[in-house]
Amino acid sequence: MKKTLCALTAATLLLGAQAATAAEYKIDKQGQHAFIQFRIQHLGYSWLYGSFNDFDGSFTFDEQDPTADKVKVTINTNSVDTNHAERDKHLRSAEFLNASKFPQATFVSTGVKKDGDELDITGNLTLNGVTKPITLEAKLLGQGDDPWGGYRAGFEAEGKLALKDFNIKTNLGPASQEVELIISVEGVRQK
Repeated sequence: MKKTLCALTAATLLLGAQAATAAEYKIDKQGQHAFIQFRIQHLGYSWLYGSFNDFDGSFTFDEQDPTADKVKVTINTNSVDTNHAERDKHLRSAEFLNASKFPQATFVSTGVKKDGDELDITGNLTLNGVTKPITLEAKLLGQGDDPWGGYRAGFEAEGKLALKDFNIKTNLGPASQEVELIISVEGVRQK
């Protein structure tokens, strides 16, 4: 009887630990709770900022075991917005994003590693028909219950990519060879 009770207790603890581990979150795009932004040097004199207004994604988050974390995001490249209609049209053209031929960019993580207070998220970015690995440095901003009966987790991430790596050959000058990504997402835990 004692062995059976111990086995049941151990099984309950193990099942409870598994239930409290990795959870799936859907990125909350409504009400400006998530952003995918970028910046690039303009002639070496200032920064040009932009964003992608139409994207979707999900992530798996396990605070105890970051190696179990996963991220998947799809971006509609036609939604690029730099607050300048002519520039946005040029960015959608074949010289840059080639949005008519490649209407979506994707990021799919291949690994997550804890580095102090940060998470290094390595994954494959597919942009302009080219897939290359990039690493994002992410930080958990917070997590907890929301007023609508859900549970949320929020992250901020940054990364860089070289334009030429993604077959964007337009020469914008020596100060404008890399784009910096600035990502802020809030996810709602799925039940």
